[in-house]
Amino acid sequence: MLLLVTAFLADIFSGNADIPFNDALQALMGGSDDLIVNEIIRNYRLPKAITAVIAGAALSLSGLLMQTLFRNPLAGPDVLGVSAGAGLGVALLTMLSGTAIYPLLSSLGSMATVIAAIAGAAGVMLLILTVSSRIKDSITILVLGMIFGYVASAVVTILQSFADPDSLKLFVTWTFGSLGGVTWQKMPILLSLFLAGVLTCFLLIKALNSLLLGEHYAVSAGLNIRRTRLLIIAIASLITGSVTAFTGPIAFVGVVIPHFARAFFGTVNHRRILPATLLLGSILMLLCDIISQIPITNRTLPINAVTALFGAPMIVWVVLKRKKL
Repeated sequence: MLLLVTAFLADIFSGNADIPFNDALQALMGGSDDLIVNEIIRNYRLPKAITAVIAGAALSLSGLLMQTLFRNPLAGPDVLGVSAGAGLGVALLTMLSGTAIYPLLSSLGSMATVIAAIAGAAGVMLLILTVSSRIKDSITILVLGMIFGYVASAVVTILQSFADPDSLKLFVTWTFGSLGGVTWQKMPILLSLFLAGVLTCFLLIKALNSLLLGEHYAVSAGLNIRRTRLLIIAIASLITGSVTAFTGPIAFVGVVIPHFARAFFGTVNHRRILPATLLLGSILMLLCDIISQIPITNRTLPINAVTALFGAPMIVWVVLKRKKL
């Protein structure tokens, strides 16, 4: 918790704009007379830091759920294709720029992208839930989810090949990922979706621990596997889709953080691992956001690239440690 608070404050006080610490602190406390500093600290950096906390915790939690359900160390938030579905929704929106429906969508402003991403993610989620209700084998669901993701990505590629340069640039920029697009007006939506998923997960701790010992043991312990599996998939899809809709795709965080939580606390018990995953995911996302703002020709690095540079070596470490998948 102390490290989380430290990283949170460091994220607020760092950035491309050179603001003295005392001025930034006064703005954060609401006592600065400089309107520009107030705007940067209170209406940009503060919601961006809160978004980093939510995104890191949500993606890490989703990765933990997927690894527990499928018993696969490399399963992550995007393994069921929900992130690809969100990307398909945004791609369809940006490619409609020359059609009659676009003026209606553009009137929604930045929320148009969020709505399109949520719609795409929800579509894939419904497909997964439909398949899950008819198939007993979890591995088959995992494979089908990956196939749905590949199909969505293929459609996005086809749309890109027909897109004009301006639309293509908008979509590619969205795929970079950004924590700075969540305003105070959007924050309640993202926060409510996140809290709904987290609170439900805490109610499923006993079921998650049962799944660690295998589905046969879980059934003998009285767990309804099909209902639990549907609920886990729905929660993971909800929080992954909502975060992707507001921030764009962010890779690797959800895969590596659950492993760090298990190694750091030396247990697989979800009573400890679940809150640890939330904390460590938030901390890593805040650190990645700080690194992305290191002044390089007055530009901010794409958050997706920074998390990938952190996450890829960690995944290699996981594979080498286990020596097999």
